[in-house]
Amino acid sequence: MALEIERRFLVRSDAWRSSAGPAQQLRQGYLAASADGVTVRMRLRGSDQAWLTLKAAADAVGLVRHEFEYPIPVADAEALWDLAPHRLDKVRYALDCPGGDWVVDCFQGENAPLVLAEVELASAQADLLIPPWCGEEITGEARWSNAVLAQHPVQSWPEAQRRRFGWP
Repeated sequence: MALEIERRFLVRSDAWRSSAGPAQQLRQGYLAASADGVTVRMRLRGSDQAWLTLKAAADAVGLVRHEFEYPIPVADAEALWDLAPHRLDKVRYALDCPGGDWVVDCFQGENAPLVLAEVELASAQADLLIPPWCGEEITGEARWSNAVLAQHPVQSWPEAQRRRFGWP
């Protein structure tokens, strides 16, 4: 069974850009989601790669999740995108940072100007040196999950809540 062990952070500066690889445009469509965190998602990267992904919680804190991911034809992904009731767009950058597989996601559309960092770890107990450009840790906080952001984008949040994070 595939497990994803991931910690997530709000990003507080652009200092991560000096370690960033090329931009990858991602579109994610959420086809189904349950109250207990099981999601079915399609993802398109650029115009030539696509996957169907199923995720489910594997621990109580949101650090470890079951993840099953399958490549699918791009034409199928485009059809699923059209059927998806909830969607989001983002640009992902893989980073050359120690301690795990780091990425930064710059959200677009109704989730702009949100920028999140994620690091995939080999184990839940792995030591992690958190880069200084990372802000508040949001691991396991449901409102920051991509599935929830697709349904409740940051631009739909109350003004006071957006301003807490420095957004208009």
